[in-house]
Amino acid sequence: MRGRKCSANFVAGSAASERLPPPPSGKPRESRSIMSEIPCKKREDYLEWPEYFMAVAFLSAQRSKDPNSQVGACIVNAENKIVGIGYNGMPNGCSDDLLPWSRTAERKLDTKYPYGIKEVIFMSDKYHDSEETTAARLLFDMAGVTFRKFTPKCSKIVIDFDSINSRPSQKLQ
Repeated sequence: MRGRKCSANFVAGSAASERLPPPPSGKPRESRSIMSEIPCKKREDYLEWPEYFMAVAFLSAQRSKDPNSQVGACIVNAENKIVGIGYNGMPNGCSDDLLPWSRTAERKLDTKYPYGIKEVIFMSDKYHDSEETTAARLLFDMAGVTFRKFTPKCSKIVIDFDSINSRPSQKLQ
């Protein structure tokens, strides 16, 4: 695939002329614009949406204080916008008694559906046979929530805080 050309303007002005030796003709250098063609194409090693969202969930899990299990979540809307992130722990000030449980109502906000999750994408199913996970799958089925295993395209995503001081390029491995 051929990359499109990006042009960059370089201006050689008086400051540049003062540092350069005089031209052979002896005449002063003129200010001029030099057009340079630089190959430019989009990066190919960028994170795709599923990898990005799973990485956010993994990073969120690092906030968990539970010594045995760290679980992160990244909730995304249809426009690929993150609408919530979280991790296992007790939520502050959120009572499910305040949310509606109806399946039908005149206003959609008076039903349970706008408050619910539509799809769960998980990385690990190590507790698949536990009663709690079986109950969760049953609830997902009853609520019409789909769930599926995530299959990553790369085995590792490295977050290098030192890279902010160098050329940006997130390397996928």
